Amino acid sequence: MSTRARTWLDLARRLPVRDLVCMGDELVRMPRPEFEERETPFTTIEALRNLVGRHKNLQGVVRAREALDLMRVGADSAPESLLRLAMLDAGIPEPELQVLLRPNDPFSPSADLGFRDRRVAMQYDGGHHLEREQILSDRRRDKAFEAAGWTVLKFGKDDLADNFSAATQKIKKALRSAWTDPAVSSGFTRGM
Repeated sequence: MSTRARTWLDLARRLPVRDLVCMGDELVRMPRPEFEERETPFTTIEALRNLVGRHKNLQGVVRAREALDLMRVGADSAPESLLRLAMLDAGIPEPELQVLLRPNDPFSPSADLGFRDRRVAMQYDGGHHLEREQILSDRRRDKAFEAAGWTVLKFGKDDLADNFSAATQKIKKALRSAWTDPAVSSGFTRGM
């Protein structure tokens, strides 16, 4: 029997970095007690770093280190992790994860990824977002962001299938548009 963390490290021998990042993000993400029967992550990035450090000669350890540098707490699904990685590959700055519309309100709607300073929110809507109750909840969430002046970009399985190449173009366009909006144009580089 193996721990989740050790299984992740053992899989570094065979899996590409992106898959290791997705698995790692799942291990370190903060669970949502209302949906899961746990309140703490399976492990932490620091604990994984320590594990990797104890196995310096293990096949795949270089890949594991690379994945660790790309892992983040906050991705709630592999597609969210893959979208973030596609953004980085496309030269887009790293987004904030699980962006609350109202930061100090625990009941605030949230975006999967976003740029608060640009008021651009991104959602990855997987299969469960097709259920009626979830559709209504998503509409309320998106309208709240839009009413606050945010641009909301929604992505799904078609975007995942093309490795988010069209999605990253939409994100760049939204960020460029936000750049020209004087209300949100401070603190961002023009490199896109």
